[in-house]
This record gives sequence, structure tokens and C-alpha cells, in this order.
Amino acid sequence: MEDSINAFDQYAEDYDKCFDTSEGRVLFEMEVEAVRFLTKGLERPFLEIGVGTGRFAKELGIDSGIDPSAKALGIAKRHGIKVKKARGEKLPFKDESFGGVFLLFTLCFVEEPERVLAESKRVLKRDGGLIVGIINRESRWGRLYMKKREEEHPIYRHAMFYSTDEVIKMVVKEKMRIEGYSSTLCQPPSEKPYKETVHHQVIEGAGFICILARKP
Repeated sequence: MEDSINAFDQYAEDYDKCFDTSEGRVLFEMEVEAVRFLTKGLERPFLEIGVGTGRFAKELGIDSGIDPSAKALGIAKRHGIKVKKARGEKLPFKDESFGGVFLLFTLCFVEEPERVLAESKRVLKRDGGLIVGIINRESRWGRLYMKKREEEHPIYRHAMFYSTDEVIKMVVKEKMRIEGYSSTLCQPPSEKPYKETVHHQVIEGAGFICILARKP
């Protein structure tokens, strides 16, 4: 875990700049649309676990974020996000503090994903919603990122990618009710991605998949 934190500290500025490339802007727009579809009906305030540099939080109107990387949080502050330095396994918030909790590209970087999910549930209000967004391991995009991991990419070598079914099982194990899905990135990876439709279901082979679960 410390190695991944150090990596994000070292490469936070470079990571944030990726969102401003022509490729990054197209991918980001589709990913945001997939997440936003599932936020309908969620009550504020919102929390993002693993807020990173704050790009998703800013675009989605998420109120607060936590992250263990001080450098990433410094950039998130510049984007106007209220942040705290913390880990998802031990959230510095009281029970039932948030109407929505977001885990976007975060689960693959935590040491104890089930504990992070349990903490997410704890800080959710009753009937609050948890949105988990993942790079689907069983997709061409997933295979691309796993290859980057094998090639010792400075950030992705610390990641553990999951399939959609694996994440669903972890969420259900925490006794949360799955309520909705969204999928995008059905196209193969390329240097010139194009805008595509966001599907309101799980699409087999989609690169980015979001899951909405409710706290009963």
C-alpha cells in the first residue's frame, strides 16, 4: 500500500494532466456520463473514496473526498474539493453521514477491498447509494491495464483488477442491494477513442462498468 501511495505522490501531476489530452477528454466524458446516470435519486452529501486529484468529484458535484496521497489531495483542493487524508479501510466519518459514496477506479488499488466496502456501507445513510466504477478485467481495456501492470507501469503495477462478477459478489457479501448498472467503453483501446453510448445495463466486454448498490 505504501508503494502505491508513493507512486501517486510522485506522479500526481502527470496523472492529472492525462485528463486534458484529447484521448483523456473523450474517455473521461463517457465515464462521467456512466456514473452520473446512477446518481439520479441519491441524496447529498456525497463522498468519494480515493478522490485522487478530484477530477471526477469536480465534474459530478461530489462534496468531499478522501485519499492517502497528499500530493493528489493538493491538486484536488485546487479543483475545489473538500478533502481529508485517509484510507478507505478506516474512514474519518460518523455512521450514516452521506447519501452517496463513490468508489471510482479505487477498488483495484486498496489492500482490503471488502473492508473498504464495509466502511462505505457504514458511513452511508439508510437507503443511501454506493456507486462502484471499475475497469472490467474481462475486457480488452482490462487486458490492456493488466499488461501495463506486468510491464511495471509506475502506477498500474500496484493495481489488482477485478471482473464485474467479483465486485458484485463483494458488494452482496456486505448485504447491500444491487439496484442498477451502467457500461461504456465497448470499443477497443486506441489512441483516438470516439464518443459512444452509455448502456444502462452490464454489457459483456465493456471496459468501464458501474454498479449502484443501496444500503437497506
